[in-house]
Amino acid sequence: MKIRITPPERINATIQLPSSKSISNRALIISALGNGEHQLENLSDCDDTQVMIRALHAQPGETIDILAAGTAMRFLTAYLSVTQGDRIITGTQRMQQRPIQVLVNALRELGAHIDYVANEGFPPLRIHGTTLTKSHITLPGNVSSQYISALLMIGPSLKNGLKITLTGEIISRPYINLTLQLMKDFGGKATWMNDRELLVEPQPYTSIPFYVESDWSASSYWYQIAALSNEANITLPGLFEKSYQGDSQVAHIFRSLGVETIYGDKTITLRKNGKPTERLEYDFINQPDLAQTFVVTCALLGIPFRFSGLQSLKIKETDRMAALICEMKKLGYILQESEGSILSWEGERCERSQEAIDTYEDHRMAMAFAPACIVLPDICINDPHVVTKSYPRYWEDLQKAGFIIKEE
Repeated sequence: MKIRITPPERINATIQLPSSKSISNRALIISALGNGEHQLENLSDCDDTQVMIRALHAQPGETIDILAAGTAMRFLTAYLSVTQGDRIITGTQRMQQRPIQVLVNALRELGAHIDYVANEGFPPLRIHGTTLTKSHITLPGNVSSQYISALLMIGPSLKNGLKITLTGEIISRPYINLTLQLMKDFGGKATWMNDRELLVEPQPYTSIPFYVESDWSASSYWYQIAALSNEANITLPGLFEKSYQGDSQVAHIFRSLGVETIYGDKTITLRKNGKPTERLEYDFINQPDLAQTFVVTCALLGIPFRFSGLQSLKIKETDRMAALICEMKKLGYILQESEGSILSWEGERCERSQEAIDTYEDHRMAMAFAPACIVLPDICINDPHVVTKSYPRYWEDLQKAGFIIKEE
């Protein structure tokens, strides 16, 4: 399936964003470990969260298919390791190519019983839930923060608690802090002992009423729309100025691109205000999910950029660095990759092709490229359904804001 997107002349809209997937998936694991009696409110309706909900209701002996949900694969691998019963966890072909050995090795060090069903180091996994008696592991700080979060969340279930020592560069620290804050909200005792050591005490979680805020990552596409538009006034309810989410930094970065954020009572309003910077350099080590949005936005605004801290993009739903280079070339922009972690653009152009944008089974490729129609002034997107992974109503929300979307 392919769609063509055409922009409106001006944008004045109120958009209810999806709930935070990051918070929803963590809260589900923590609540399950605490045998939660309270229902979690305003859970995300995205694919990744729905997969998580189904998996948490799976019975011993069942095979759990988490499809393309990387977060679910990592969090559930740890969760199932401390949950009684035998289960196999698998996913899509791409998921079976995404490495998980670092997490499996760490869990095995703690006493977990995990076997690879097919290829060493990759899903599917056969997991026999048991009591983990060891309590100290050391990990490189530059592994996916989801590995660290997965381990932290099961810490209160371990007989002697858990101590994690991180070595080298620590990436995506805000996601670790998000996990710690949610653990504390549910009665866990978890904290940084110092800059490199995390300690979780063996204190069980408690059940509490909990409301999930809207997703700051999803807001990035509306910031992008505001930045690319000549005139825009966009209101986004459900976002808090003081947020647990590291991607709330999007408001600060987009200020450099001429978008003002006006904070209200549990709502924000975006307005075009001011001249964009002439060049943007930023280290996305703590907000890697925002990188695609800023690559597309800066190029279309004619703003040279150098974005570092992107090493984790290579092991996402696709190799996002390679995908960005390929698809931006279709739009007439030649990006450069260096050191496996840097993408830059110094103004190099080529002729734009008329090919549709490929999405690589990656929701963020579809959502980051769709607003390019404002400048081009239309764009075709292949396999647009991929947005259901994190933002199921994305295309409907674009139409609500005045965009015209037609199937071709």
